[in-house]
Amino acid sequence: MLLLGGVFLLVVALRALLFAGSYRPVQALPSEPIVDLHCHVAGLGAGGSGCFVSPALRDNWRFGFYLRAFGVTRAEVEREGDTVMADRLSALLAQSRHVRQAVVLALDGVVNAAGDLDTNRTEFYVPNEFVAAACRRHTNLLFGASINPYRRDALARLDWAATNGAVLVKWLPSIQHIDPADPKLEPFYRRLAELKLPLLTHTGAEKSFTRSDDKLADPARLELPLRLGVTVIAAHVATTGRHAGERDIDRLARLMAGHTNLFADISSLTQLNKLGYFGEVLRRPEFAGRLVYGTDFPLIAMPLVSPWYFPLNLKFGAMRRLARLANPWDRDVELKQTLGVPAAVLSRSARILGERARTTAARRD
Repeated sequence: MLLLGGVFLLVVALRALLFAGSYRPVQALPSEPIVDLHCHVAGLGAGGSGCFVSPALRDNWRFGFYLRAFGVTRAEVEREGDTVMADRLSALLAQSRHVRQAVVLALDGVVNAAGDLDTNRTEFYVPNEFVAAACRRHTNLLFGASINPYRRDALARLDWAATNGAVLVKWLPSIQHIDPADPKLEPFYRRLAELKLPLLTHTGAEKSFTRSDDKLADPARLELPLRLGVTVIAAHVATTGRHAGERDIDRLARLMAGHTNLFADISSLTQLNKLGYFGEVLRRPEFAGRLVYGTDFPLIAMPLVSPWYFPLNLKFGAMRRLARLANPWDRDVELKQTLGVPAAVLSRSARILGERARTTAARRD
């Protein structure tokens, strides 16, 4: 008993000695609407959705947590169809006091030499049509398209996405086998720029799939679309990866200096495996004015994220209060606010999506 008491006192003393407080001064929440720029949905193919998840991913321990975050069971999805996933997502988001809308992301697959979907090499597929239909049903969901630019009809798919309300295009290069630096992609980039559709692309190491080619997620490969005038949003601020002997976050920071059309979303930065990056990202001058709000839902509703992981930045009362917030978006917004995320970061997503998102929402209303 005395030993336990001594350990407790030691922990308390160490915390008092090392406590640093929030990463930046805490600001009030913005008066402008908050939009989550990075939100996922998926399906099993139930109800003819066209979605699929590979057996390896479906059997992964994460998949059960994923379904629970949406408030569904596998039996419900198989019985009611994949649309129940998007419906539950919309209903949960509607309960948020802080976040008005979320960009729900499709995910295209790997394509073969003929430019067609290669289901044998694709682990996770969420069709544009499935997401676009969900966003037509729910005004708080915005359509994030995903088009592998190596598809033979990539430009036609891009035009279809824009016509059907897409507010951005999402890539996961290391999984989709897309090389952002490939000169053959210039026509796709030029059309993106013409349509004023931002490109949200994963940067840094990818650990959610059974295999990935992480060299394709090197931020330095984004020079080409940036030079061609595409608004690029580097997902996760290029944390956890390394290329050419440098951290990916440093390679991304260097790109910021030369390209005002480059941004980065702060999704996943409160995850347990990325805690060391959050304070750095908020303090580095290269990222000032370039960070945008995203959550990577459903990961914010899983054990990877908790206010209890910040004992050196938050007081016990704050951690307890945040942990008691039931809605995952409210918990995420208030956690990031309490850690020092500026109000401008929380509202910047809506400004980047701009008129296209407002027009899409108005057209559905």
